[in-house]
Amino acid sequence: MRSTLTDEFDPAFVVVEPPAQILPLVFNIPHAGAVYPASFLAQSRLDALALRRSEDAYVDALFTPAAELGAPLMTAHFPRAYLDLNREPYELDSRMFDGRIPTFANTRSMRVAGGLGTIPRIVSDGQEIYAGRLPVEEALRRIEWLYKPYHRTLRQLVRRTAQTFGEAILIDGHSMPSSSVNRDDGAKADMVLGDRYGTSCAPVLTELMEAALRERGYTVIRNKPYAGGFITEHYGEPALGRHALQIEINRALYMEERTLEKKPAFATLAADLRHAFRQVMDDLGGEITPRSIAAE
Repeated sequence: MRSTLTDEFDPAFVVVEPPAQILPLVFNIPHAGAVYPASFLAQSRLDALALRRSEDAYVDALFTPAAELGAPLMTAHFPRAYLDLNREPYELDSRMFDGRIPTFANTRSMRVAGGLGTIPRIVSDGQEIYAGRLPVEEALRRIEWLYKPYHRTLRQLVRRTAQTFGEAILIDGHSMPSSSVNRDDGAKADMVLGDRYGTSCAPVLTELMEAALRERGYTVIRNKPYAGGFITEHYGEPALGRHALQIEINRALYMEERTLEKKPAFATLAADLRHAFRQVMDDLGGEITPRSIAAE
């Protein structure tokens, strides 16, 4: 039986596979979904453009050239404002719903308190999404039909890659508002690399990625304010040969943030990302997790 939610997005997510996977990379873009069904818009007090403030617009297209080097690229079609894949499955704000929240739900996380749980209460600029409360069954349907199949597929990609190459490197691609990130000296950061302060991937991977991006002229910082969310934390197990690195890209580099229109520099940024990943893989030269460690 098909879910009506699946029908609304059709498909809910897509995995673009290379003719042959030749790199131990998996690219994941969880927040670029831009399909806003009429039923969701009817529930919201915001218009479509305001809802898109939370969207990592076009990040899937930015990473496509890098994935074409020989790695799968997974992208959600449903928007982050509808369901956030970079959260625990049940980070739910009880204030948003009519009905009983499951006892196993995490209703007290910092992300829930901030309005950014699995079913977000606000968009990224702080505006309330919904005109009224939602039935709790609505939240549970989204989790069952969208969140769980997405993560099941992502786990399969990472597992398959690790089995094929002896390790897997998950690259979690995101974008950030230009107003959100400053270096200590006040300058804007072009990119933030999040490795959960060195716990989600081998340090050499972060170091090489930072060096490759800096070589192409980008200002790069680590972990502040984006150290990585649920995906980086739970898929990154470097001792087992599974590495996860989050990359946040300053939106002003490639689009007009007010209108969401692409800038001419979009193609250059996409090409630079491709070159950076090619350089990182060349510089690694082989497995970054010794098989003796991964087997433990």
